[in-house]
Amino acid sequence: YPQAPIECDMFMKLPHGIVTKHGDAKDHVLKLVNNLYGQKQAGRVWNHYLVMHLLKIGFIQSKIDECVFYRNMVIFIVYVDDGIFAAIVDSDIDEAIKDLTNAGLDLEDQGSPADYIGVNINRINKNTFELTQPALARAIVADVGIGPRTPSKPVPASPTKMLHPFLESPPFDEHFSYRSVVGKLNYIAQCTKPELMYSVHSCARFSSNPRQEHGEALEYIAKYLKDHVDDGIQLTPVRNQGFHVYCDADFAGNWNRQYAMTDPATAKSRSGWIISYANCPIVWASKLQTQVALSTTEAEYIALSQSLRDTIPLMELVNELHSFGFEVWEDAPQVHCKAFEDNSGALELAKIPKMRPLTKHINVCYHHFREAARQGKITFVHEPIETQRATTSPSPYRRMRLCDNAL
Repeated sequence: YPQAPIECDMFMKLPHGIVTKHGDAKDHVLKLVNNLYGQKQAGRVWNHYLVMHLLKIGFIQSKIDECVFYRNMVIFIVYVDDGIFAAIVDSDIDEAIKDLTNAGLDLEDQGSPADYIGVNINRINKNTFELTQPALARAIVADVGIGPRTPSKPVPASPTKMLHPFLESPPFDEHFSYRSVVGKLNYIAQCTKPELMYSVHSCARFSSNPRQEHGEALEYIAKYLKDHVDDGIQLTPVRNQGFHVYCDADFAGNWNRQYAMTDPATAKSRSGWIISYANCPIVWASKLQTQVALSTTEAEYIALSQSLRDTIPLMELVNELHSFGFEVWEDAPQVHCKAFEDNSGALELAKIPKMRPLTKHINVCYHHFREAARQGKITFVHEPIETQRATTSPSPYRRMRLCDNAL
């Protein structure tokens, strides 16, 4: 942030304990000469400064994602004040770094992206890669206090207990940091262990006021993780497969009469989906829907809509990559997506543009993908519940299929 110049005259108090030859904080202030982290506009000022230099040395900013830049066969991805270069030839990256340095930016080369994101990227064979996070998994197990003699669990969540606020239960005793463990679990679930998504999201909902049962649920996850620290996700690209989306929903799966008066979320359904490209899962999610669905069809349709909100921009990004000369693994004339859904009502609603009295209210929020379907960019396919990879069945054993079948 301090590399960018200050946007306007700004002053700050002298830090506590700092005294200059002119005086102390009682009668003197400091004038900022450069951008400083912590200002409200600091992020915007830094981003403008960085983008200006990237454009100056020949990078082109993506129209789909403003954090992606192209130059010849080099891709640069920005995340706040960090970035990742990707290219076919290492010398192209070296040249880009040199040009940015010569333009006046102070860069620090931290090596492989695996070191930066904390994920081990191992090549098993010519076509298969494995992503694992053993160090983070062991840290989570140690943080929770699970020892080598502690019995492990076969699944990451109890098949008989669903989490609710449990306001009548005693508060969590904080024998480990609840929020810290949830944060670490959330990262590992999003990167290499999608089978944890449901259980981690359920615990994360109660981070502001955890109770004894919520702490036990985190311990349950850690006991499962204890025997799976070295496991991860394997990616085997298949050239003739474009985007595939598997989505599912449970209709009011959290319903509990006891907590319905104090926890409105008991009436909400849960969406789950997996987005894969070239047979490799790239996005997965398990989250409560933001509004109460009035039927199974509506719950399934909302899940379909949510998953395609993630998919359509990815399709546009791949098309953009192709336009810049990058190889796209898609045999069809255009990037295409197949959406797999097991509810016939949701499929009919997606394919046939007509409204009924019980479904016309859905039109406002969840029909955004119909234009892509009309243009033939998305095909909807019925997927039997027995092979639905993104199942959100109330049983955690069924939820494990998110890992067992899809990945």
